[in-house]
Amino acid sequence: MGAGEEREAGGLSSGNVLYYGDNLDVLRQHIKDESVDLIYLDPPFNSNASYNVLFSNQAGVQSAAQIKAFSDTWHWDEVAAMAFHETVEAGGEVSRTMQAFRTLLGDSNMLAYLSMMAPRLMEFWRVLKPTGSLYLHCDSTASHYLKILLDSIFGPLGFRNEIVWKRFNFHADAKRFGKVTDRILFYTKGPEFIFNPIRVPYSDEYIADKFTHSDPDGRLYRLSDLNPPAGRGPVYEFNGVTKPWRITEKKMRQLDTEGRIYKGSKVAQLKRYLDELEGQAVHELWTDVAPINPRARERLGYPTQKPLALMERIIEASSDRGDVVLDPFCGCGTTIEAAQQLDRRWIGVDITYLATHLIKSRLRYAFEDKAEFKVIGEPTRVEEAVELGRTDPYQFQFWALGLVGARSAEEKKGADRGIDGRLYFHETPTGPTKQAIFSVKAGKVQVQHLRDLRGVVDREKAQIGVLISLQPPTGPMRKEAASAGFYESSWGNFPTLQLLTVEELLNGKGVQMPPIAHTNATFKRARYAHPKFEQGTF
Repeated sequence: MGAGEEREAGGLSSGNVLYYGDNLDVLRQHIKDESVDLIYLDPPFNSNASYNVLFSNQAGVQSAAQIKAFSDTWHWDEVAAMAFHETVEAGGEVSRTMQAFRTLLGDSNMLAYLSMMAPRLMEFWRVLKPTGSLYLHCDSTASHYLKILLDSIFGPLGFRNEIVWKRFNFHADAKRFGKVTDRILFYTKGPEFIFNPIRVPYSDEYIADKFTHSDPDGRLYRLSDLNPPAGRGPVYEFNGVTKPWRITEKKMRQLDTEGRIYKGSKVAQLKRYLDELEGQAVHELWTDVAPINPRARERLGYPTQKPLALMERIIEASSDRGDVVLDPFCGCGTTIEAAQQLDRRWIGVDITYLATHLIKSRLRYAFEDKAEFKVIGEPTRVEEAVELGRTDPYQFQFWALGLVGARSAEEKKGADRGIDGRLYFHETPTGPTKQAIFSVKAGKVQVQHLRDLRGVVDREKAQIGVLISLQPPTGPMRKEAASAGFYESSWGNFPTLQLLTVEELLNGKGVQMPPIAHTNATFKRARYAHPKFEQGTF
């Protein structure tokens, strides 16, 4: 099957799709030309790294490291060099831009970042409809380079706004003014594009400053002059003044009869009532979308999580119901939830199983069974799981934990103290928090692995310990598990130590424990959504 045929087979018109994998591969293999209405991306970038690291030449050859969850660093290595050469050798405006970047930046981590972004941005242009829009979320460290790169792909006339979002209310830096804003670069593919103006309520300060008049019934209004543009308008006498007016004499008399003309000044003015106005049009400085505070119900514990309100604004402004929204770095899925809530179809891509599992859990909780979607790229057969365990044990661990609804115990590699994952639960809604602890093995297993897990369960005072493995457990392992006894609960008795193979999990077997549907407390949950679904929308 050729690339074009694979893209045709993607089936985007049928619904929502969540992909696990490198977004460049997903774009090239699965997403058709001109099939997406809106793209939002928040690509990982090491915004906290010092400039001397981002812009210095990188000596030697580094090994290619796969991007992990929460890792936002790009390195100049063989993979980055290959991406640079591929883009340059393709020729055209982007090639010239990348060559100029190399002259300016050298073989730096910043050049690596731009080299990895260039082919992806070119694919985004390909998959966008002629009426489509792209919003690229970044910070001021790289926004100027990204804008030049986007200009070379979308053309300078494709640029619409550099939106400045006030992300923090306060941030102190020792030797510069505090950085409290992000940049969102807004581009469109063509001159005719979807844009729905967004309005927000007037602030109390604005109302107090502008709406300084009121009728006897208390209705607030502000005054608007009736002067015509460029002084050209119908000339007639009104309220003792003869001059050009913005409206016809008939309309003026009608408004006067309705009490909408203010005659307390020398020249009559129009009353504009607060309760009849749609609100303030949103401009390119966004200070009204608050960051997620540490105690917000919306917070899921994902470091790069963006507010749902931010994504809702972008989606409402640049797409219509039923349109396709793509987030190629979808992280914890805020774009996906917002698109689902606003009756858009969506495509999400992420390179970590932690992200895809978190998104699936988020959608199940927020929309129950109303969020229909398919997942592509996850192992569905034992042979695929074996290959994942061989090539990337770390991602195998995330994927295996996702099969049982558990979350990784560690965000990054390091000392896990014998714990690969945890699943918290409550026997009753108001009861104490309890936990099951998981150990995941992609290679050969032996009885010592289970004994180690038993020690961790005792140390952590956990109720259940589960060992997940690719290989079937040995006889001594089964004997060891049986000797651990049972955890006694109001839901029944459950083995304290349990052995599960990937094959069993793929066939539907799960952890023996109190019903997760009623007691699971593993993930911090997003708010429950009440979307308005209509037949045929998805």
